[in-house]
Amino acid sequence: MRVRSRNGVTSHRRRSRFAAGSGLAMPGAIDPQRRDGAGRVALALAIACCMLVPAAANAHTPLCSCYDNGDGTILCEGGFSDGATAAGVRLVVLDRSGNVLIEGTMSEQSEFVFTKPSGAFTVLFDGGAGHQIRLPGTDIH
Repeated sequence: MRVRSRNGVTSHRRRSRFAAGSGLAMPGAIDPQRRDGAGRVALALAIACCMLVPAAANAHTPLCSCYDNGDGTILCEGGFSDGATAAGVRLVVLDRSGNVLIEGTMSEQSEFVFTKPSGAFTVLFDGGAGHQIRLPGTDIH
């Protein structure tokens, strides 16, 4: 195909079988050269989606396990799936009505030990918005 540039120079360019206007365009293909701008919008959206995938892959999930020590105390250990420590993360023990019985933060070793409440209770590992875990006392052994 002959192409003439703005300065009048003629060159030869090979046309792709699937080039815009060839009649062989692939269904669903992104054509950034469409005159109505839809191709550029689709291309921008595709790039944006690809950029978001690594952000989701790097997100960390909170982890928390609690154990009954058999001596009237409970040990809770915490952390995050990406290896981040839970040191300083808030841990709350709630009664059946949601009232705070015990409140504190995880130690430098990402541990928290507390005296086992006499009634029903729930442990709340509070790593911030989207990073909370609730463990019913009945699940702690």
